[in-house]
Amino acid sequence: MPDATALDQATAMIEKAWGRPIEDLEALAVRRPNNDPLLRSAMHIRSALVITNNAVAVHQNRLHALTRPGHVPAFYELERITSTAANLRVAQAESRTSLQAISHVIEAREAAATADRAPAVRLAQAAVARSAHAPRALSQAPNQLAPSAVVGPSVAGLGPHR
Repeated sequence: MPDATALDQATAMIEKAWGRPIEDLEALAVRRPNNDPLLRSAMHIRSALVITNNAVAVHQNRLHALTRPGHVPAFYELERITSTAANLRVAQAESRTSLQAISHVIEAREAAATADRAPAVRLAQAAVARSAHAPRALSQAPNQLAPSAVVGPSVAGLGPHR
């Protein structure tokens, strides 16, 4: 079984992140691009990866044909072998860059989902953290909790005002 291509890896990453088959996600990205701009971005990067993946396959096939077993390349073929190998390396680097870009889009989606659903949770955690570090009154026993801080406008100072 051949190794998974960058396109296969990108498809698997996108399907896992959005929890749907790639065909459904392609339709969603085209029909409603404003509903999920991160999906549209990931699908756009994936479509560029399709082109790069085809270029990798073409360069690999050309390189295999030029360096097949039992074949001694002619002098004029050496330049073609060198340029094909360089083009293959460039196409593979572009594929890796596209995969990394898709992973960054998925990370941004996860971060946005966490930020959207949890402001109340973060506020509660911050309040608990503040109350745990609040100084204890002198008359308060060591095992008693400190009173929670009051949230609201600060009291005006007694100093001079302009």
